[in-house]
Amino acid sequence: MINRERLLQNFLDYVQIDSETGHEREMSERLAADLTAMGLEIKTYGVPGYEGKNILAKVPGTTGGEPILLNAHMDTVVPGKGVKPVIKDGVIYSDGTTVLGGDDKSGICAILETVRSLNEDGTPHRPLELFFSVGEESGLNGAKAFDDYDAIDSKVVFVCDAGGAPGSLVLSAPHSAKITAVMHGKSAHAGLEPQNGISAIQVMAKGIAKMDLLRVNDTTTCNIGSIHTDFPTNIVPDRCEIAAEVRSQTPEGMEAQVAHMVGCLQTAADEAGAMLECNVTKSYAGYLLTEEDPYIQMTKRAVEKAGLPWLATLGAGGSDACVLVSHGITPVVLGTGMTKVHSTQESLAVRDLVDFARLIEELAKD
Repeated sequence: MINRERLLQNFLDYVQIDSETGHEREMSERLAADLTAMGLEIKTYGVPGYEGKNILAKVPGTTGGEPILLNAHMDTVVPGKGVKPVIKDGVIYSDGTTVLGGDDKSGICAILETVRSLNEDGTPHRPLELFFSVGEESGLNGAKAFDDYDAIDSKVVFVCDAGGAPGSLVLSAPHSAKITAVMHGKSAHAGLEPQNGISAIQVMAKGIAKMDLLRVNDTTTCNIGSIHTDFPTNIVPDRCEIAAEVRSQTPEGMEAQVAHMVGCLQTAADEAGAMLECNVTKSYAGYLLTEEDPYIQMTKRAVEKAGLPWLATLGAGGSDACVLVSHGITPVVLGTGMTKVHSTQESLAVRDLVDFARLIEELAKD
């Protein structure tokens, strides 16, 4: 049986371990120690550029059931240092100066509590494989660096990393690309001969003004996250840089939006006599499941056994699922109960934390 107090205390302990993306060393060491103390054999994998390590652990099954992979990530977004959890009316918050870290320590704790509960109760269960990654928040880089897929037997991964109440799941992830663009103009003295210059800021602004941005249509979104230039006011700036992203439910939609945005910038550059330097990188590939998929139906049965409401939605964000699916593992992304993630208003109801662990336990049972 899921131990509410132990689960809650473990969560409160974990969120107080600083693990902003790229700096997960302490969290990965603590998690490795806890898994070892539970009697599990683990393997750790270094990730270039990251202090922490990916962790793979296995829980032998007590039946001949199909193995499943359970996944969560160790890193948090910023501000994630010095988290001080507070419980008010059964809901866990930070003190308002940091994120809470339920993304994704709620997933980690539910997985660990499930293993502890199964072992204590002697409940028959299928073989479990546990994969905990670093660097998810900074581009799925921990999962991208993992290359020991021969060590994984599971054909399905339950990714414990979505907002929404326990019982909810995400059927898809968008295709995503990042755009970095530099507009090169021509410098000149802004007071004496501005007419002889080409303002990279002005040209970039004209290109941006031509774009369809934010919610483009029902399947495609895009956003310009930063624009950077740094010149004194008496010099016509000859350089301006932007960073943007595009997400779409189809690869064709993503490519069309990227082409539209680059085209707007190129047109502005051509009209002004400027030069555009542009780089497009694909962040991750998307996927789409249906409710008829056998693993979605498996999840639905577990949700019903746990007595939770069922909700399947399409996704708008990426997760380790987008990497694991490219290696032939079907991803089912589950809502852990966390809300307002990536903000200092993030919260998680204690009841949802417990209910999510109960759901993972049902999935583990054969």
